[in-house]
Amino acid sequence: MTGPSAAVAAVRLAVSRELADLPAGSLVLVACSGGADSLALAAGTAFVVGRAARHVDEAGGVPPLRAGAVVVDHGLQDGSATVATRAAEQCRRLGLDPVLVVPVTVDGPGGPEAAARDARYAALEEAARRTGAAAVLLGHTLDDQAETVLLALARGSGARSLAGMPTRRGPFRRPLLQLRRADTAAACTAQRLLPWQDPTNAAAPDGPRRSRVRHQLLPAAERVLGPGVVPALARTAEQLREQADAVDELADRLLAEAASRGVPTAGWDAETLAAAVPGVRRAALHAAALRTGCPPGSVTRLHVLALDALLVDWHGQGPVHLPGGMVGVRECGRLVLTESPSPSRQE
Repeated sequence: MTGPSAAVAAVRLAVSRELADLPAGSLVLVACSGGADSLALAAGTAFVVGRAARHVDEAGGVPPLRAGAVVVDHGLQDGSATVATRAAEQCRRLGLDPVLVVPVTVDGPGGPEAAARDARYAALEEAARRTGAAAVLLGHTLDDQAETVLLALARGSGARSLAGMPTRRGPFRRPLLQLRRADTAAACTAQRLLPWQDPTNAAAPDGPRRSRVRHQLLPAAERVLGPGVVPALARTAEQLREQADAVDELADRLLAEAASRGVPTAGWDAETLAAAVPGVRRAALHAAALRTGCPPGSVTRLHVLALDALLVDWHGQGPVHLPGGMVGVRECGRLVLTESPSPSRQE
């Protein structure tokens, strides 16, 4: 008796490893668009959870895990409801239960791609909350990771963005981050699954930016630099994530130390911040801006450098205007971030 194909086995093994720490009886949800990546993930999850349940049924006891799916209908294309229904039907045929179809409205800031992503993640979080799911599985692959790194490079982003997508964040888990997109396509073929082909992923010159990276930039990079570009970008992301985690921890400590120095008022001691290593200090300033009300993703390096100048190049300059109606000011030896400028009390 022959076993599954190499691609099917790889997906199942990745899922099994990612679910190993969940307590017995937990519900996991697969975010399934109907595309090859998420459909292969749904099939792998259904097999892993179903096999474990069968073994428990034979011996008696509580099934270790339950598995369902969430299909988010963004409503951005004609026939999107039909695509969502078809994806849900495939998930049910695989044995996933419950299977939820969640329509969303895409109208947030940052362009259609960012708005769709925000709406999708919000819907997935709400589905997890409503069902009591312990985890939501996402079908991102090594290729998606490489694309994310290249897009971050094009924006001039820092180490945190260049670190790409983590394997886990909150309820979200990405079991397939070490597999290639070719693996998920092969897994679908081997299991006679029919994935949906998203027309926005076509190699159109005016398509979404990620699609252009996928179909134009990465193939060109592989032709010039060799076929190891995608794994190399993913390795770079992993290393940067480790370094960003370390810097973030040092930045948190710096903010705590600066907050405790001097008089117990709002803000942070300017001398303590100024004495820190520039990379840690600027990471702390970025974190401080987010903590005090600046919208995530809105604080640029120019904002951080302007705040930094209040510490290391202080000559009585006025407030630094930040996103979200915030300002940064230096007063009485402290850096203060507030919704409106405080009365000037220059040193």
